[in-house]
Amino acid sequence: MRFSLIILLFASLLLAEKIKDISSIIGVRSNQLIGYGLVVGLKGSGDSSSKFTNQTLSNLLKNVNVKLDPKDIKSKNVAAVMVTATLPPFAREGDKIDVTVSSIGDAKSLEGGVLLITPLKGVNGKIYALAQGPITMGGFNVKGGKNQKHFTTTVKVLNGATVERAVAWDIYHQRFATLSLNKSDFNLAINAQKAINNFFKQQVAIAIDPRTVKLKKPQDMTMPEFLAKVEDIDISVPQENIIVIDERTGTVIAGSNITVKPTVIVYGKFTIKIQKETSVLELTNNLQKVKATPQDIIAIIENLKASNALNAKVVIN
Repeated sequence: MRFSLIILLFASLLLAEKIKDISSIIGVRSNQLIGYGLVVGLKGSGDSSSKFTNQTLSNLLKNVNVKLDPKDIKSKNVAAVMVTATLPPFAREGDKIDVTVSSIGDAKSLEGGVLLITPLKGVNGKIYALAQGPITMGGFNVKGGKNQKHFTTTVKVLNGATVERAVAWDIYHQRFATLSLNKSDFNLAINAQKAINNFFKQQVAIAIDPRTVKLKKPQDMTMPEFLAKVEDIDISVPQENIIVIDERTGTVIAGSNITVKPTVIVYGKFTIKIQKETSVLELTNNLQKVKATPQDIIAIIENLKASNALNAKVVIN
């Protein structure tokens, strides 16, 4: 039984993960796109009197040889929207991506509408995709015995944009690459360096700071082959004890192995003396027995951390 307990404790401190799950390759990332467009075909739920909506519609009609003064446009079946999307790494011309459509006027709902062709640009001002298509709504939420629609002024167009320009990155001819770890940790960076070098049996990786590991491609393989093997290497990841507190809802989430050192807690009308190291779960149960509220428990945990009686990081949302 004692041996099993030691194994369980070790497993809680070190977790084996693949390098691709804890890092990314610098340069291989997604890019954000944004555009301005119109949603038409609404059932009287569009913008009521937005000048920019009427002006945009007037400009659009000019392209089909219909000249109309923006002041004469009274339609409520049109809404001005901002369209956003994420361009995945290595996306190619012709690929389809989802877009998010959000009203920027006083439209009440975009339900039933169609997004007209909208250029989506990157931060450099270049067009990377064109979006168009029917709006996709979610289902219904049931609350209080009544059907309530989802938020209808921010919606989706599934596969609504076609990639027109790829983000070029020549990976094949590169000799070097850089891993960026998801969190800053010297031990994690060194573990990644050792795991990669042990796998290839040569010095191909070197940690240069807590988040960065430089890679050098072996001569007998291409860079895509090298990175594929690197990403699939298992690595021991130190796990940090964390207690997450949501003060708005009174929720406390903690790992079962987090303990509290012997201490005395005096809070309000009750006093709790911890004579030996105990788990947060046991402490919480004892606090509930003396009818402590969630806010009381949160305040006590915060002060235990401040007094170094808690072997965990406290994150407050």
